[in-house]
Amino acid sequence: MMELRIQLVPTGEIILPPGKNGENYCPNCSKVVGMMESALTARDRVGVQDFVLLENHTSEAAFMENLRKRFKENLIYTYIGSVLVSVNPYKDLEIYTKQHMERYRGVNFYEVSPHIYAVSDNAYRSMRTERRDQCILISGESGAGKTEASKKILQYYAVTCPASDQVQTVKDRLLQSNPVLEAFGNAKTLRNDNSSRFGKYMDIQFDFRGAPVGGHILNYLLEKSRVVHQSHGERNFHIFYQLIEGGDEDLLRRLGLERNTQQYQYLVKGNCSKVSSINDRSEWKVVSKALTVIGFSEEEVEELLNIIASVLHLGNLQFGTEDSGYAYITTDTQIKYLARLVDVEGAALKEALTHKKIIAKGEELMSPLNLEQAASARDALAKAIYGRTFSWLVNKINHSLAFKDEQFPSSKNTSVIGLLDIYGFEVFQQNSFEQFCINYCNEKLQQLFIELTLKSEQDEYESEGITWEPVQYFNNKIICDLVEEKFKGIISILDEECLRPGDASDITFLEKLESTLGGHAHFVTHKLADGKTRKVMGREEFRLLHYAGEVNYNVNGFLDKNNDLLFRNLKEVTCQSENKILSQCFDKEELSDKKRPETTATQFKTSLAKLMEILMSKEPSYVRCIKPNDAKRAGHFDEVLIRHQVKYLGLMENLRVRRAGFAYRRRYEVFLQRYKSLCPGTWPNWQGRLPDGVSTLVKYLGYKPEEYKLGRTKIFIRFPKTLFATEDALEVRKHSLATKLQACWKSYSQRSKYLKMRHAAIVVQAWWRGILARRVAKRRREAANTIRRFIKGFIFRKHPRCPENEYFLDYVRYSFLMTLKRNLPKTVLDKSWPTPPPALTEASDQLRKLCMQNMVWKYCKRISPEWKHQMEQKMVASEIFKDKKDNYPQSVAKLFVGTRLNGEEINPKVFQALGNEKMKYGVPVTKYDRKGYRARPRQLLLTGTYAVLVEDAKVKQHIDYSTLQGISVSSLSDGLFVLHLPCEDNKQKGDVVLQSDHIIETLTKVAICAEKINNININQGSIKFAFGRGKEGIIDFTPGSELLITKAKNGHLSVTAPRLNSR
Repeated sequence: MMELRIQLVPTGEIILPPGKNGENYCPNCSKVVGMMESALTARDRVGVQDFVLLENHTSEAAFMENLRKRFKENLIYTYIGSVLVSVNPYKDLEIYTKQHMERYRGVNFYEVSPHIYAVSDNAYRSMRTERRDQCILISGESGAGKTEASKKILQYYAVTCPASDQVQTVKDRLLQSNPVLEAFGNAKTLRNDNSSRFGKYMDIQFDFRGAPVGGHILNYLLEKSRVVHQSHGERNFHIFYQLIEGGDEDLLRRLGLERNTQQYQYLVKGNCSKVSSINDRSEWKVVSKALTVIGFSEEEVEELLNIIASVLHLGNLQFGTEDSGYAYITTDTQIKYLARLVDVEGAALKEALTHKKIIAKGEELMSPLNLEQAASARDALAKAIYGRTFSWLVNKINHSLAFKDEQFPSSKNTSVIGLLDIYGFEVFQQNSFEQFCINYCNEKLQQLFIELTLKSEQDEYESEGITWEPVQYFNNKIICDLVEEKFKGIISILDEECLRPGDASDITFLEKLESTLGGHAHFVTHKLADGKTRKVMGREEFRLLHYAGEVNYNVNGFLDKNNDLLFRNLKEVTCQSENKILSQCFDKEELSDKKRPETTATQFKTSLAKLMEILMSKEPSYVRCIKPNDAKRAGHFDEVLIRHQVKYLGLMENLRVRRAGFAYRRRYEVFLQRYKSLCPGTWPNWQGRLPDGVSTLVKYLGYKPEEYKLGRTKIFIRFPKTLFATEDALEVRKHSLATKLQACWKSYSQRSKYLKMRHAAIVVQAWWRGILARRVAKRRREAANTIRRFIKGFIFRKHPRCPENEYFLDYVRYSFLMTLKRNLPKTVLDKSWPTPPPALTEASDQLRKLCMQNMVWKYCKRISPEWKHQMEQKMVASEIFKDKKDNYPQSVAKLFVGTRLNGEEINPKVFQALGNEKMKYGVPVTKYDRKGYRARPRQLLLTGTYAVLVEDAKVKQHIDYSTLQGISVSSLSDGLFVLHLPCEDNKQKGDVVLQSDHIIETLTKVAICAEKINNININQGSIKFAFGRGKEGIIDFTPGSELLITKAKNGHLSVTAPRLNSR
């Protein structure tokens, strides 16, 4: 069963897990679309994802409020149609993971929330499907996040594009080109700790599979003046600090450098060598690794670092003044280092830095320089060396990234995505030549943007059959012409001033501008301005009215920066360098070329025209970067600063152009899929043509004719409020739909579950019934076979063992053994035993014997010492009385006790009379006199050597066991017994006649103590006993109903006792 997983994000969007190709799918419907529409439900809290959907699209306040809402919710991306507006958050956001990349991969532009990945993927898919080159234009002021945006785009392609070993190498080089270019082309400024000080356009080449296979970089207008001068709070290019902080001691020693940036004049002018957000040492490791990945050899890295070190030594070159006013070098050590690092002759270099070669009428003259001229020549050489080295570095990276098709070397079958990371519109307190060039570039880009945006809008309208309505917009061609027009443009006038003979200066350039452009509507100077404007303009400034606003430019330095000349003799010296990089940067052919090199402005104008051609040949996408505050604080929204950037980026103009026609357009299938539930005629499925379904839907919703148009494949909605009303109705409808869907899903789920269980139960029942039936059949078959074999065995039972009777015989044996197992005797007294079959008679006897031995062994093992003593006494009693005396069987079950008298019943004086002898047994008895047979109560006490008869505290008679001749007792159940004593013993008075209620126990104890077991006589009829010398008495015993002891008339003692057992 497929699981429906829904994730909610702060914008109110519903995100479903991506499918195989990155698409978002719902389990029970077609492809899920309309993510931007989903977010409209949260528009009051987080704003709209597309500024086009702002109701009051002409209001800058509404624009700023929407931007602020999204920024507070960490939603840094917003669209203006297909343009992405990005606000730098100044903190890490968890929106650049591989999971996010997969979410945007292969998904339609508006199906997910705005993101740099959406722009990247849209450009990539357009390149793949339309086979047309693409470009992504990233603009914004310093610190707005342009460089980071370009990095994210490169990372996205590196992760999501197809890969192989060769492709992976290209990916790595593309990614590693960033830290190298940042080290050599970026610097810390007041606005940004990692500000790009050059414009960069990078082409990424893709093969037919969509894998990146090469690249190419164009650089524009490197800020070479930063090499020799930095404003307060700013730094030189990163590479200088990285080398000094990260280079090892051996490297620094070879380069003649110290690990202290304060020692170098080109690094201290900004008074900001350390930056908290930059770790120069770790960045050096990154750059070193990147150079290796890109393909720099160790020799090339060594020569490159020699050049960087030579620039630092140039900055430390000091000049003195001779009496004649000419300059001379005071730091010979620096000259030695310079000569070694750039591999030229020291004397020639020294002369070139203090003299200027002049060619007059074919003759070469060496003119000495004054102090100011020498310093300027030194700085010019430093800028030239660094600038040309940077260009060489870019070319080296391009060579590393160049596409090499080994199978088809001449093949050009690659598609391209271009990345333009270039400076945004700049307005400072003091704006100079660099700002003039940058803002001219932005004017050209704005012109391109407006033209391409209007063209794409017009093309879409025409393809859909919608009437195109001309859009009124500010055409900045007039400003571009003002700057670049031949002969009359500012650049042409600047070049003319730089090239004309005479004393040309920045002021004469300004005067020439006033005389040539004085009547232009977008040009103003202090001289041409009215009184109010003059108060805010300097006399050395001119003002241009750009598309983004007014900018005042100070002309000081314009001519020098435009000329950017290097004295001929300095060129000659550097052209002689043995350093391979410098020899490529300063070509010797330059010396023979008599043509004056192009000025900086003309070069920039030419390269910008080529860039425009490149961009016009590609399908553009736009990323506008905004800096939220100057303090680089996360979460701080500086409305004044942002409004300033919104204006200079032309975002309101972009929005106005985009909203000139219809604010919202979607393909029919997308629109119908999202809103079909609002109309009974289209819900749940529309079976007819899509345009008819959309027409039915909008008529049911009450759209007015002027609110929408139906194209060939899309619906166009003019006003955002119409879309908002539709979306709000859908939000209300969702609740009833959700309830119904839940009910249907639960019903389907439970019924599916029931049917599965029912099917499973039927399968299990059938399977179980089959098992039971097979078991019954098997048992019946086995039973029939058993009966058959049993009968056959019974027939042959008397025959010798053979196959016919072996089963029967075995069964008989088995049956006997099982019967024996169930009926084994439980005790040694149990004599029962099953009757064995004839064949097992001998085995049965052996088993019976073993069983009895085992029971006896077990019984003996369990018996205690006390019980053993008891049994020994019982054995003696059995030996004496068994089958001889009637009341013996009744005594068997009764245990013999140690004594019948406790200590309290025996007088202490008796114990004294016994002395050391220990009493073993005591029992109350009745003594019958010899004369008259009177009954007298006595106590019979047994010790180890004798017995005594006691009457209270007096020992009446002492009987030694050695003198005891025997004991007589009747066979009846009475308790009388006679102790026979010798008549010769004067101490004794004859035999003793006693009666005990425990006759068996008493006589057993006496027999054991006296060791007279064999001296007990059991008589039938009568017992004779002696009393006195020669006198006898007789006791007659007769059976009767009850015990009766009397003296008979014949003088005998008559005892009548009941017979308990018949013998």
